[in-house]
Amino acid sequence: MDLLQELRSRLGLLQQNQLLRARRVVVGACRPQTAVLDGDGSRSMLAFCSNDYLGLAAHPAVVEALERGARQFGVGSGASHLISGHYLAHHRLEERLAALQSPHIPECRALFCASGYLANIAVLSSLADDETEIFSEELNHASLIDGIRLSGARRQVYPHADLAALAQRLRASNARRKMIVTDAVFSMDGDLAPLPRLLELAGQHGAWLMVDDAHGFGVLGERGRGSLAHWGLRSEHLVYVGTLGKALGVAGAFVAAHATVIEWLVQRARPYVFSTASPPALAVALEAALEISTGAQGESRRAALIERIAQLRAGLAVQPWRLLASTTPIQPIVIGDNAATMAVAGALQARGLWVAGIRPPTVPPGSARLRITLSAAHTPAQVDQLAAALNALAAQPPDR
Repeated sequence: MDLLQELRSRLGLLQQNQLLRARRVVVGACRPQTAVLDGDGSRSMLAFCSNDYLGLAAHPAVVEALERGARQFGVGSGASHLISGHYLAHHRLEERLAALQSPHIPECRALFCASGYLANIAVLSSLADDETEIFSEELNHASLIDGIRLSGARRQVYPHADLAALAQRLRASNARRKMIVTDAVFSMDGDLAPLPRLLELAGQHGAWLMVDDAHGFGVLGERGRGSLAHWGLRSEHLVYVGTLGKALGVAGAFVAAHATVIEWLVQRARPYVFSTASPPALAVALEAALEISTGAQGESRRAALIERIAQLRAGLAVQPWRLLASTTPIQPIVIGDNAATMAVAGALQARGLWVAGIRPPTVPPGSARLRITLSAAHTPAQVDQLAAALNALAAQPPDR
């Protein structure tokens, strides 16, 4: 079969199964009230699908810092970090990030990467090999799964939060090196991994623990330091990945680990060694975002976010749909059927509310859901508007 014909056939199957995805073109800044292209014009939408948890993506101080960084460093880095692309702004940012995680990782050093996806692949493909056995959480993000595949390591997938199953598999392993790999906050369910017990198991079995804190950094823990701070963990056998394009509102990610681990990544992590460095202006903007996140304003924003989460959960009455148990900004409502989920998402859109409908393969078959994400920038009135619309649609679901 000709490739074009085969791809058309596959796209047709995706559409038939309500699995075809579409991009929307955002016209305005990343704010709760934004605008998207609609026909020949634009339409105002109230968004509950962004991961801008602290509302920093359009914060004036962060925008000004980006402008200042561009005036000082230009708009491109020109090369990889190991050639000529490692700027003072990158260096300062890494030092600040390492200081934030140093209470949790002895001799901590940080490495700034272009994205969370690249950071996870960099860590796993350079620290693990065919003499390594990786114990991967069932609900891990795709970037972790892909990094494990690229590493060539043996992989054991343990059921979600099933510590007994993980312990049994660790005991049975005779691998030279062992590594437990997990999300800290699960991106589609919003619940927390039991990191203290995972670190305890790692210690008992001579394993390392890699934590992807994409949805915890900036949100959880004292000063928003993330999940390690939330749980009060400390170990030199931790490898921590924090995302900078969600709660911090800009772009990129970082790896925090013992200095020896980071030096190995600098020397051997292919996604880092062979990628053009991120624009240094982004690092300047991230310093400004960190200043807000770790200060009094950040505490105020996290308090507002907690209030919005409690408000939404108290206001929802969406049976027979299932609101998952989550204390984080990720508030999933499982509907189940793909077509029914997208019909509800479409009905919300008609009301000017933008909520993502999530379907397989992102979530298991039969668990399609609305993935609501809340921000400190949402107002109480906006959250009430969403809850009222969802309650009405649950009582009288739209036609598929």
